[in-house]
Amino acid sequence: MPVSPEGRVALYLQDKHPIREAMEYVRYAEARGFEAVWQAESRLVREATVPMAAFAATTERIRVGSGVVNTWTRNVGLLAATFVTLDDLAPGRVMLGIGAWWEPLASKVGIDRRKPLTAMRETVEVVRRLLAMERVTFHGEFVNVTDIEIDIVHGDRSPRNVPIYIGATGMRMMELAGEIGDGVLLNYLVGPTYNQTALEHLAVGAARAGRTVDDLDRPQLVVCSLDEDRDRALDRARELVTQYLGQQPHIMTASGVDPSLLEEIGGVLTWPATEEDIRRAMALVPDEVVQTITAAGTPDECRAKVREYVAAGCTCPILYPLGDDVRAMIDAFAGGRF
Repeated sequence: MPVSPEGRVALYLQDKHPIREAMEYVRYAEARGFEAVWQAESRLVREATVPMAAFAATTERIRVGSGVVNTWTRNVGLLAATFVTLDDLAPGRVMLGIGAWWEPLASKVGIDRRKPLTAMRETVEVVRRLLAMERVTFHGEFVNVTDIEIDIVHGDRSPRNVPIYIGATGMRMMELAGEIGDGVLLNYLVGPTYNQTALEHLAVGAARAGRTVDDLDRPQLVVCSLDEDRDRALDRARELVTQYLGQQPHIMTASGVDPSLLEEIGGVLTWPATEEDIRRAMALVPDEVVQTITAAGTPDECRAKVREYVAAGCTCPILYPLGDDVRAMIDAFAGGRF
């Protein structure tokens, strides 16, 4: 099997596994040459930084990122202090992945999710300055702080190496990521052709900052449903695909799936959905759609699909294992070989 550029591959975890079980998977991934683990924080289920701390405390080399926290629910001081704390635990191994969240979840918890680009720009600027151990005064539309700093009395006051990755799906956020991010975290449930457009917009933003798209790291979440039983693999992926296409507008728009199918799925699913709703909607999603926007099928099929994402500009595939045998998926991509 060929080796990916620089042999890079990473693991993505959501909430399927108990945290102690996930810790075992992260240690196994580290032993098998994975460079990073990214912990999700999306639905109201698992907060990201607690498992990140568990992963960081029980490993030696693997990098640990949030995939992603949002700009709305932690003020900038707490956000920066949290990631300084994580960096204390695993110096130089922590990554801050941050996104704009999604509807209808934001409004359901009382967040007025307006002007997400402005909110992102202000948050990234202030958090980056705090991570650099600056004293910051900033009065913007969303961020208002006066004379604050990471108030370390005992310990290391040197600037922290915590790169900021902007989780972008829409193209205006993609341009902003190109302009102000240390990297971009490309979303999942999009086809490799999506990346072409994404990179064009990243380049536009990068040019504003006097750099090119090659100056940006571009890891990408990739749903990986791997099984020797191809039908079982596809059905597992279909369930996830159905939920996202029916519930998350930013994924719907970016997926490239026929709008009439999206409308049909959306007529069945809302958030939160019952298991019966999901099963009814799954019947609408053909195999072709599943394999267009996920790496699903046999190990060879999954590796081939991941190669497509890398060829389309992903610098490090971040594999989200859907199967019960997570170690088998890790083994299939060990050392970045696919």
